[in-house]
Amino acid sequence: MVRRIVKVYPRFERLWHWSQVLLIFTLLFTGMGISGIHSLLPFGPAVILHTIAAMALLLLWLFAFFWLFTTGTWRQFVPSFNGVIQILRFYAWGVFKGEEHPYRKIYWRKHNPLQILTYFGLKAFIFPAIWITGLLYLSYDFWDHYVEAPQWLALVANLHLLTAYVIAAFVVIHVYLLTVGHGFVSHVKPMLTGFDEIDLTPEQERYLETNEPQRLRDERAYSET
Repeated sequence: MVRRIVKVYPRFERLWHWSQVLLIFTLLFTGMGISGIHSLLPFGPAVILHTIAAMALLLLWLFAFFWLFTTGTWRQFVPSFNGVIQILRFYAWGVFKGEEHPYRKIYWRKHNPLQILTYFGLKAFIFPAIWITGLLYLSYDFWDHYVEAPQWLALVANLHLLTAYVIAAFVVIHVYLLTVGHGFVSHVKPMLTGFDEIDLTPEQERYLETNEPQRLRDERAYSET
């Protein structure tokens, strides 16, 4: 294998990531205001901004869903338990002992197994749950005439709040993990420039040099291993 600096995050993926960051932080901030956790924003404007950000995020996710399946990038998120225990051990113990990360990025697998399982859980369960409960909450005027509507609304509100807390916990853990290993800047930089250090087989390296040379930096990250 050869360690090269390769453009693994295309422009849309980076735009999707940072737009999602902005919108999720807006939703968390306004959601906490609506729930009474803070009073930095009046209730009315908080509801309006929360709704606008939610609709924008839903639209962004629909575009991302289309992009994932038309480009074949969805394969990056097929879960696997291979190596999960080693990565969990690294984050729980090895990182404090100065050990090397057990996973090395490869051309067709830029996320480690723990990341993939986490992203799969978010995309398959948590995000759909917050979409559905949010839309039900927003459309309450269309079903408030049912006898048990208030009880259902309370359930919807609690589920929406619970999934929001799960997303908030993910954000906190995600930011924390960016600080371990090689440091915050080295983790964030690839999502700004698109370039990251990954392992290539000789065949993959030749293919990129011949067909997509713009995706390779001239310098090699490391010697061949």
